[in-house]
This record gives sequence, C-alpha cells and structure tokens, in this order.
Amino acid sequence: MVDAEMAAFGAAAPYLRKSEKERLEAQTRPFDLKKDVFVPDDKEEFVKATILSREGGKVTAETEHGKTVTVKEDQVLQQNPPKFDRIEDMAMLTFLHEPAVLYNLKERYASWMIYTYSGLFCVTINPYKWLPVYNAEVVAAYRGKKRSEAPPHIFSISDNAYQYMLTGDRPQVKGFPEGPTGGNTHDRENQSILITGESGAGKTVNTKRVIQYFAVIAAIGDRSKKEQATGKGTLEDQIIEANPALEAFGNAKTVRNDNSSRFGKFIRIHFGATGKLASADIETYLLEKSRVIFQLKAERDYHIFYQILSNKKPELLDMLLITNNPYDYAFISQGETTVASIDDAEELMATDNAFDVLGFTSEEKNSMYKLTGAIMHFGNMKFKLKQREEQAEPDGTEGGGLEC
Repeated sequence: MVDAEMAAFGAAAPYLRKSEKERLEAQTRPFDLKKDVFVPDDKEEFVKATILSREGGKVTAETEHGKTVTVKEDQVLQQNPPKFDRIEDMAMLTFLHEPAVLYNLKERYASWMIYTYSGLFCVTINPYKWLPVYNAEVVAAYRGKKRSEAPPHIFSISDNAYQYMLTGDRPQVKGFPEGPTGGNTHDRENQSILITGESGAGKTVNTKRVIQYFAVIAAIGDRSKKEQATGKGTLEDQIIEANPALEAFGNAKTVRNDNSSRFGKFIRIHFGATGKLASADIETYLLEKSRVIFQLKAERDYHIFYQILSNKKPELLDMLLITNNPYDYAFISQGETTVASIDDAEELMATDNAFDVLGFTSEEKNSMYKLTGAIMHFGNMKFKLKQREEQAEPDGTEGGGLEC
C-alpha cells in the first residue's frame, strides 16, 4: 500500500504503516552486513553494535551507546538490513532470532504500531493509551481486504476469519499452505480466534475489538418494532454490551492490571447463510470466587461493588441500605478502594445501560443489585459458638437482618 492508499485509514494511518519516505530512507541507510550485529547487554538484553575485531573466538565491538565490549563469537548475532526495520511480518526477516524480533517489536512500538505479524500469528503490545485505530473508518478500510493487502491489525485477523467462514478460501500467508491439504477447500468452516497473553497484555480489549468488528460488518439492520417496544438493543448492540456487564462482575484491579479479567470466557458468534449475525453465546469459567471476600493490599474486589458505592445512582444506596463508604464493609475494603484509571460512577452507568440493552427488566436488575448489596452486609456479620452445641449464632450484629 502506498501513501495514497493508506489515506483510507484516515488518522490511523501513521499508527499502522510507515510512510513511503521512511521506507526510502531505510533503504539508503549505511549498513555493513559483516560488521553490524547485536551483542548481549546487561540492561537491555541486546544492543546494536559494530564489530571492531575478531580474535581467538572473541569479538570486540562498539555498541550504539559508544561502549566497547568483548564477547564470545557465538553470542554475536547479525542485524537485518535497514529495509527490514519495523517490518510488518517478522517471518520475512533475513535473520530471525531473539534480538531481531525484540528490536523490531521495540521499534514498531516506539512508533505506536502495536500490531505485528509473526507468520500465522498477530503479536500485540499493549500501548496503555488510546490510539485512533479502531474507529468506523478503520473498520471500513479493512473490510474485504486480504491479509497481504493491509497493515497488521486485529481487524485484519477478524475479517480474514469472517471471509474464510463464508467462502472457504483461506487467507494466504507466505511460507504456509493455502488450505489444510495445500489448496483452497471452498467448504465453509467454523473459525476460531485465540487471544492469549499474560495479565495486562490486552486480551480483554482485543476481544472487544473482534466483537466490535463483527458487530459492524455483519449487522442485521434496524430493530424490529417488538424490540423497540421492549427497549432492547439490536443483536449487535447486545453482543457488544455483554462486555460491560461481564466486566462489572468479573473484572478487578490486580497488582499488574487495573482491569484484570478474573475469569475465562469462550465466546461463540453465530452467523446466518448470508453472513449476518444470527446469535451469540458466552461460556464463563474459572471465576476467582475467593476475591469476593479477600483481596491483597494493592488489589481490589470486583468493580461492581465500587460502582454501586460511587453514589451515581443514590436510589441504589437507599434500596440496598448501604452507605457510600467502602470502608464500612469488610469484604471490599481489604485492599485499594479506588483506581486512578477507572471512573466508577461512569462505569456504573455503563453497566446499568448494558442491562437495559440486554433486555433485563427493572425487577431483574434490582435483584442483581440486591444480591451484591447482601454480600457487603454479609461481610459485616459476626457469629459466635453456641454453648454446648456445635452451632453458631449471630454475635449481636444489628445489621444481620438486612441480608434476609
């Protein structure tokens, strides 16, 4: 894609692919294939260096920081020519080794190019900031594009899976066969997108982007009169709004991540014969139940507790007979009670709106809030052992009746 074609991506273009000018500059940059190498470094793992001499199985080199080092010859790894700097698919590198991969990812990240292909995989590095690479303009630019026709992106992965589901034509990846038997099968097949990584890597956000993409390109259309009458959102809206509801009750602050999913989820999105959304279902598993009653000092309980206590909806506090002070409740005040990156008041409104879009009635919503409030009250109850009996009884806690 030349710069003119990248214009379709709008403001996202600089965050997705380097310009023609940058590509030309890289091709003319001085480079010596025999001398330009990577050497180990205590601080940065590997740094660029230029070989000064070789003797007795040792190499002396000057690093890019001006430091002269001597290392074993087998610790020296060749650099790739400058034309490969910030390459979009690392499988294309002439020299494929650890420092080459790390350097390429580092350079792309420095330019806020957070998506990079590595053969069949798409590597994502969490920018911990908002980037303009997910708007409607970007969705439209990736729609119907082959993997080789657009820069790396989670939307490209999503669109290729969608197109192959409809046509059976596998996206072509250099170095890999086109189909399971080496050719295109033309049989429609179910597709899977596996998003994996350590805590804080961006799994939750990228999962939401996949859902966002499908919700846009496979939208059914306007709501029916029946849906409008009930106040429910369209199917695509419901699929998207399932996330705020799940995150409220299943996400929490941890030491490494302010919005860590404390459960796993398996999402199925079903499409009709024409490629339009038909339905969706989500299976959840391995919820960290212990967090409800215990948190480490630097962590927090599930978001929903603090959303309710934000006092954005005072009627909830009245209904649940609670205060807006988290330290009044033992279960939710063992660690942090606020998170700088999260506005609990706004998140409560997002959660409440999600319930409406998903079609919950007022009674059903109130029941969920009441159960949440009951947990807070329950944490304040105290019990004592009955004399001469293997039973317990309330230890004079006046609020005990509130849980009934």
